[in-house]
Amino acid sequence: MKKILLYYFYCSIFTGTLVYFLQYFDVILPKIIGFYLNDFLIIPIVLFISLQVLKWSKNDKNYTISLPIVLYVCLIYSILFEFVFPKYLARYTKDFVDVILYFASGFLYYKLQKIST
Repeated sequence: MKKILLYYFYCSIFTGTLVYFLQYFDVILPKIIGFYLNDFLIIPIVLFISLQVLKWSKNDKNYTISLPIVLYVCLIYSILFEFVFPKYLARYTKDFVDVILYFASGFLYYKLQKIST
C-alpha cells in the first residue's frame, strides 16, 4: 500500500501523455477524455513532483503535503487556467467543470497520500 501514490503518479503521467499525443495526431477521443481527463490528472502529478522535491530538500522521507496546501494548489490552478489564461490566450477556455476536476483530483491525491504514509 505504501507505493500507491507512486503507481498513481506513473499511471497519470502515462495516461496524460497518451491523451496529449493522441490529440496531437488528431485521433478522435470521447469528449470526456479529450476535454477533461488531463485536467483531472494534472493536480496529482504536480503535487507528487512537489512532494518529492520537498522530501529531498527537507531531508525528511516522511514529509507530506497538508490539506491547505493541496487546496491552495487547486485554487491557483483554477484561477490561472480558468480565469486568467482564457482572457489572454486563445488556447485556453473557461470551463467550470475543470475547477471541480482540479479539486476532486486534489482530494484524491490527499487521500492517496494518507494511505501511502
